[in-house]
Amino acid sequence: MKKVMYALILPLVVVGGLVFANRETSKKAAPKPLTAAEIAAERKKWEASPEGIKYTNWVASPEGKKVYAGIANIRKDVSAFTNMEAVITSLSLPPGSRLGFGVMARIKGEDYIVKFDANESQIEQLQGLKVNDKIIIRSHNISLAPKYAYPIVSAEYAEQDGKAIFKRIHPKGGC
Repeated sequence: MKKVMYALILPLVVVGGLVFANRETSKKAAPKPLTAAEIAAERKKWEASPEGIKYTNWVASPEGKKVYAGIANIRKDVSAFTNMEAVITSLSLPPGSRLGFGVMARIKGEDYIVKFDANESQIEQLQGLKVNDKIIIRSHNISLAPKYAYPIVSAEYAEQDGKAIFKRIHPKGGC
């Protein structure tokens, strides 16, 4: 009986030791964060690449300056997560866009792409929008892409005539 017990316990101890040893080595294998000097060197390297040169030229172009001016126009509202009145100017996004469901809207006299990360039931409500409809949107994020001539506002909340028509559902379990 003792031999059977030893025969069962020995593999358990060996497997437990291997699992514990792998856990310890995986912690050591984690990459260390880059220093400020390393980040600056990587940025310079990227800026010298063809993509970096193309981006730098776009930022200096009138189109890039227009996009950055649009971002500056609503930056305070986005940072404070306040209501912004938007007038729908187009129900379709620029050709070739891969942003999902969205509309073109004028906010504070500038044109923006308003992107909705919506599920099917929410899209049905949003598809009822028409050109020249006024909506109220709130957002935490505004982004840009050289592919588009407009800043991209990621809507978190939208309402029309005091009725909520969209509220972003955050994924469960974090990001």
